[in-house]
Amino acid sequence: METFFFQSRPEALPVYLRLREELMQRWPETVIEVKKTQITLREKYGYAFVSLPRRRGNAGIVVSFGLGAEVHHARIACAVEAYPGRWTHHVPVPSAEAVDGELLGWLEASRAFSAAKR
Repeated sequence: METFFFQSRPEALPVYLRLREELMQRWPETVIEVKKTQITLREKYGYAFVSLPRRRGNAGIVVSFGLGAEVHHARIACAVEAYPGRWTHHVPVPSAEAVDGELLGWLEASRAFSAAKR
């Protein structure tokens, strides 16, 4: 099912597979839900959301995650306060090499933030 998600952009699949591998090594209880426009990685609640870039010329994937405060960083393309105290961040991930400690640290924080939801 995941490979079908990348049918229109097969070059993005290795980037996603690297992210999935890193997350599953850290948190094997993660559930993967493939939908039409995104892949959700969750435990009780989603902590990482994968989508394809909207512009055809952009490589890789976009990883979105939620935190309790806005993070300002050059890698973060956009951050929106979807609800009071809940910020959604969008990070372009153009290559498997961009799945690094920094991105994984944000996802770890997002996982903790989503686990604390009531």
